[in-house]
Parts: sequence; C-alpha cells; structure tokens
Amino acid sequence: MTPRTRRSIILISISLALATAAAVLANRWVNNRAAAVDATRPQQIGVVVAAADIPFGATIEARHLKKIEMVARERPPGSFTDPADVVGKVATAEILADEVLLERRFVTPGPGSPLAAVLAPEMRAVSVRVDDVVGVGGFILPGNRVDVIAARATGERAYAETILSNVKVLAVDQQASADKSAPVVVRAVTLEVTPDGAEELARAKQLGALQLSLRNPMDRSVHVADSGPGAIESPIVVATAAPTPAAVEAPRSAAPRIRRTPPGTDGISVIRGTEVTRSNDY
Repeated sequence: MTPRTRRSIILISISLALATAAAVLANRWVNNRAAAVDATRPQQIGVVVAAADIPFGATIEARHLKKIEMVARERPPGSFTDPADVVGKVATAEILADEVLLERRFVTPGPGSPLAAVLAPEMRAVSVRVDDVVGVGGFILPGNRVDVIAARATGERAYAETILSNVKVLAVDQQASADKSAPVVVRAVTLEVTPDGAEELARAKQLGALQLSLRNPMDRSVHVADSGPGAIESPIVVATAAPTPAAVEAPRSAAPRIRRTPPGTDGISVIRGTEVTRSNDY
C-alpha cells in the first residue's frame, strides 16, 4: 500500500467518524426537542359521552355511549372514562347527544322497576287518574313540573286550593321516557311527592276533583304558603252565592252632604268639602 493510499484511507475513516458523530448528535437534538414539545402539549384522555339522546328513566345500554378525546385538565369532575362503568345505570334526567356523562345524573337500580331508582331520597311516587282536561290536553310529559289543584263544592260555595306545588312528573301511563313532544292523552300521571304530600293527595281525591297545572320549567316559585310539596294553603273561594241586596253597599254620591240641625235650632247646615253654610229657608 502506497503512502498516498494509506493517507486516503485515514482521511475517509476520519470523515466517516465525524459524520457518524454528527448524525448521533443531530438525532439526540431532535429527540430532545420532541420530548420538550410533548412535555408542553396538553395530555389527552378518553371521556364517555352520550351517543344519542337518553330519556329520563332509561336504563343505559352500550348503544347509548361513545368516547371522545379531550384535554385531561378539562375533564369534568365525576365523568366516566370506561363505558362499562355506565352500562346498567338509570338516568335521573334527560341527557342530550354528545353530552359528557356525569355520575350524579345516574343511579344504580335495585330490585324492582327502574322508576323506583330515580325517586329522590325520602320521596314517594303517586299516580293520579287524569283525562284530556286534567292532564292539560296531553301536554304533560315525564320531567315536567306541575301544581296540583284540589276543588270541591260545599252547598252553594265552591273551593279550590293548590295542595302541591312544583311537583315533578315521573311518568305518564307506564312511560317514563320524555322522547315525545306531541300531546298524548293518557289515563294516569305519576308524581314525585313527599310522604305528607302523598297523604294529602289521597285525601283530596276522596273529597273532590283534581286538576294539574303545567308550569314553566324555569319557574321555581311555590304557590302554597309552605315551600314543601305537601303544604296546604287556606281554601281559595272561587265561586259564591249571589250577595243579597242588603249586603251591597250603596255607592257614595258626589252630591253635597246635608246634615240636619239638632232639635230646637232653626234651618239646616250644608257642607261642601270644608265649607259649611247655614240656611233658614227650610
């Protein structure tokens, strides 16, 4: 091997070593930059959402669910990451499609019907027989809020009172789903009331007729004196017998008032406002 060939081999070896070192350094720099970018990038997490509208009282199935990716720090508290954790639960409110599912909007059903699972603690479900009038023309649907008015007649007087206010409708007939918007005439409406409200409702059904009054969902006012669903207000008289003529007060006249003088005096006094005049012409 000539000296020139040896020198060329050495130069080539040095060039390869430098190229290899440059490649290693460049690869390390790229990896460090990628790691820095990943460290600043928000972490993603899968969250369970509704794949379709879920009506109130529905038992959740796998077809109701799907997962979406979202930033981990923006995940709502109480949300689910595994669809299996939601399947079999009962919805306590109407849920819209693509809405993130939260634990507080579901209950785990026990023995019996799913309707019993959606009852609030210490509340009772009571059914009321209705027709197209009592049921507000069929516009009352599960999830609506109503007032219950009891009416009765005693002799010539008719009474009406709001015995239950802001009561939640759990079901109409045997349907607890609110997936209908058209009016449906039903035979019974199931209401969520307190134990005292259930007793008052049973008593009112025996004494007279019941009427449901549909409320605006944003109206949280309570008509009865006590804010409890079982509170009772004093009867409101809505119809009475016609008053006797003696009971009708005569309207006041705008004419001047005439006051006679006491016995033994002459003439009369005429009072117009604060001015008093006497006259002896009478």
